[in-house]
Amino acid sequence: MDIRKIDDDYSVSPQIEPEDVDIVSLLGFRSIVCHRPDKEQADQPTFASIAERAAQLDIAVRHIPVLSSGLTDEAVSDMVQALGDLPRPILAYCRSGARSTKIHEQALLLLRVGVRS
Repeated sequence: MDIRKIDDDYSVSPQIEPEDVDIVSLLGFRSIVCHRPDKEQADQPTFASIAERAAQLDIAVRHIPVLSSGLTDEAVSDMVQALGDLPRPILAYCRSGARSTKIHEQALLLLRVGVRS
């Protein structure tokens, strides 16, 4: 797994598999956020398969799909909400980690200017 730490509370990675959730748990992550729409690629695991394993390990999950074409206001608002709700540290993933990084940046900008969902 290629996990990149953004700050003490948030890290990103490329697509994870259900069996990777065990490693995520061992690394101390308490939440997982998926920014990848299901069926973006034929061979990717579904969010439900990740969420099922996470539930078995008492890891909170959130699905905030972001299309590769770009962020939406709704997705950023949902991410602001997730950052407020989910236990930390959080591991977020998408195909490469780029969308998970970008949405985090945008959500933090909104939080800094006092905009809440």
